[in-house]
Amino acid sequence: MTRLRSLPEDPVDRTRLPVDEWRLVESRPDGDLGLMETLFATANGYLGMRGTPEEGRDAHSHGTFLNGFHETWDINHAESAFGFARTGQTMISVPDSSTLKLYVDDEPLLLSIADLEEYERWIDFREGVLRRELIWRTPAGKRVKVSTARMISFSQRHLALMTMRVEMLEGSAPIAISSQIVNRQDFRDDFGKGVDGGPVTDKADPRQTTAFTHRVLEPMQDWHSERRMLLGYRVARSGMTLAVGADHVIESDAETEHLMDTSADFGRQVTRAHLEEGSVLTVRKSVAYHSSRSVPHRELFDRCRRTLDRVRRDGFEAHLAAQREYLADFWQSSDVQLPGQPEAQQATRWCLFQLAQATARSDQWGIPAKGVTGSGYEGHYFWDSEIYVVPFLTFTQPRWARNALRFRTTMLPKARERARELNQRGALFPWRTINGDEASAYYAAGTAQYHIDADVSYAFCQYADVTGDVDFERRDGVQVLVETARMWADLGFWRVTAAGVSSFHINGVTGPDEYTTVVNNNLFTNVMARYNLRRAARAVRDLRAADEAAYEALRVELELDEMELDQWEACADGMFVPKDGSLGIHLQEDRFLEREIWDVANTPEEAFPLLLNFHPLVIYRFQVLKQADVVLAQFLRGSEFTAEEKRADFEYYDPITTGDSSLSAVVQSIMAAEVGHQEAALDYFRAGLFVDLGNLHGNTSDGVHIASAGGVWNALVHGFGGMRHDEGRIGFDPRLPAQWPELSFPLTVRGSRFRVRLVREEISFTLEAGEEIEVSVRGESVRVTAEGVSVPLADQGPLLDDAVLSRPVGLGDARADGSIMTSFVPGDPEDPWEYPVASDPDDIVDEG
Repeated sequence: MTRLRSLPEDPVDRTRLPVDEWRLVESRPDGDLGLMETLFATANGYLGMRGTPEEGRDAHSHGTFLNGFHETWDINHAESAFGFARTGQTMISVPDSSTLKLYVDDEPLLLSIADLEEYERWIDFREGVLRRELIWRTPAGKRVKVSTARMISFSQRHLALMTMRVEMLEGSAPIAISSQIVNRQDFRDDFGKGVDGGPVTDKADPRQTTAFTHRVLEPMQDWHSERRMLLGYRVARSGMTLAVGADHVIESDAETEHLMDTSADFGRQVTRAHLEEGSVLTVRKSVAYHSSRSVPHRELFDRCRRTLDRVRRDGFEAHLAAQREYLADFWQSSDVQLPGQPEAQQATRWCLFQLAQATARSDQWGIPAKGVTGSGYEGHYFWDSEIYVVPFLTFTQPRWARNALRFRTTMLPKARERARELNQRGALFPWRTINGDEASAYYAAGTAQYHIDADVSYAFCQYADVTGDVDFERRDGVQVLVETARMWADLGFWRVTAAGVSSFHINGVTGPDEYTTVVNNNLFTNVMARYNLRRAARAVRDLRAADEAAYEALRVELELDEMELDQWEACADGMFVPKDGSLGIHLQEDRFLEREIWDVANTPEEAFPLLLNFHPLVIYRFQVLKQADVVLAQFLRGSEFTAEEKRADFEYYDPITTGDSSLSAVVQSIMAAEVGHQEAALDYFRAGLFVDLGNLHGNTSDGVHIASAGGVWNALVHGFGGMRHDEGRIGFDPRLPAQWPELSFPLTVRGSRFRVRLVREEISFTLEAGEEIEVSVRGESVRVTAEGVSVPLADQGPLLDDAVLSRPVGLGDARADGSIMTSFVPGDPEDPWEYPVASDPDDIVDEG
């Protein structure tokens, strides 16, 4: 049993986070501050605020983020070389407007020391508002009820709304509420806290963000009136610009007075009143954020004013109602239902809600690895989006998927530049980036991941096949496909044997598994590149047949030669996919079996993740995986492998996969379900489901694992639901877990939305919107209608014994040269390496 499968069935602390199928609820304010700030973050894909308390402290790390808003910095390589990434990019924290400090009798409310009679904080996924209610007994014995609300608007992407309501339950007292905007990136506030982190240094954990020693946000202007305040900035090196503005509405049955002032890094509106017992004071705060790559702050001031003017005109309730309506549409198209599984149901809906918060209003920006909930991975975009998140969007929210893919189209010019820098034709998308430049300083596990070109192309093809959006494919998708196909045809080379057999090889690359770098013929890369090449040739031919003028424009713009299409198809047909005949498995790369096997099962828990505890060269010498690689390829391109091949490969690679990546468990779950390891499939699903709610990787404080959340949907729909799609054809081969009575989910295919309901004895389909559609169940065609149709199921697929997954399949077997594969933990004094003794001394191979 691998470490990912040894988790408790529900790893969440339910004394603090009780089960509620539609809400995340916090029952007390103590505990891991960083974790709670991430779990209760509010966002819309463009704007995000961490779940820090309204009072501003205690906090692990404040953070208000705008998607794509970043600073750049020079990457200083100890030993540089041509083509190394030169410019780092880091998403920065914009001025924090979430603070509403409360004073009663001039005593501040601080949750860490307050005498709280009642406390509850929650976010309802149908409402998208973070709410908190508490009753505070002050040091003077007075009882005060405090209710707060914070909302990042989905319908108005630049808008945040906050409310604080104070009611005197017992006694009377002077009350003050200080509403603030604080530049925490550069400014030390009155508690002595400024930017989180230290100077730019080598980080112990590469997943964390970089801090700065120079001033990042350069003040351009501050302004205020009796009711409104505005602050404007320019980012020192990237040149991006920003404006933030806030309005306030005060409601009370007591007389109030107000003070407003602003400075370069600070804006404040103070409301004061004397509340008698039973009196109420309410402060409503509307905030607007606008940013740009270069537009002057004065124009951004005007945009903020227009956003805030709409709130003045329409009122808070109209925006709250719009939020509920927006999310009602989202859940209608996205809700996965797990009757009888309340813990899994809550966690699933939390994950889906995080996907909405990361993508809904990204509006042609990318999807950061942490969304806009934290600074982890510096706010960079990775290939994770196209493989784990965009599929969810394509099948549930096609417009959001189009926006995410449109962002890749806008990156094409810089991707072409990067390809030239690496001496390639076509385009090469960066492994991690914000502005389109490669930002990974460690090329072996970064730039060498050429597979991102195929991942991006795969997402474009999937979107076109599932949505039928031919216009987008012909205007945007075909350009991406052509330029990526050119890169593959140029990167690879032909090898001809003495017998005259030719094959196409791709050398010097890194696949998704970052523990096996710069290798030849990585299977994932070759399989995905093969698909990329074939689809590119087809897309160009389809364009020529459908729209001669558009084809001619493309041919001229890209200087496209018809012979290139034949070349791409030849490369695809000749693509080499490594396989070992003796073990009957596909090789992750040419020389994978030459390594010894890392004993994952006997590695101490404190040694994980390996990347933080072992030098890369140590890891690279072993058969050990950070995440599923071959197994991921077999999920994405399942029609290219037999059932026997999938099972053999899964059983070989599963025991040596550490799960150090949050991307791994969900893919292992999908393929475990398909091949028949049903218990393992459920275990891996839980490991993915509770990545953040259970803080299973110990770094949720850095932000939500957005790709893992997308993987949860994939595991439910593709794994247990058994859904597969191949060039627009939708089929089902279900694998409902034995413990689950039912699973249901909606899908949108070519404009038709239908709901799939799976129980042990049957699978049924009901059309909810659009035209009737054809799907298949285990090879039999089914027509989905509004009346609904059911298909009986004889079983839920094969059931295999998971015992085989506890020990590497190849351990003790002989390689092709006769040497024996061994397994151990490097550097373990209790497990020294010993020369393997064969049963027959004559079988020992003398290697000198």
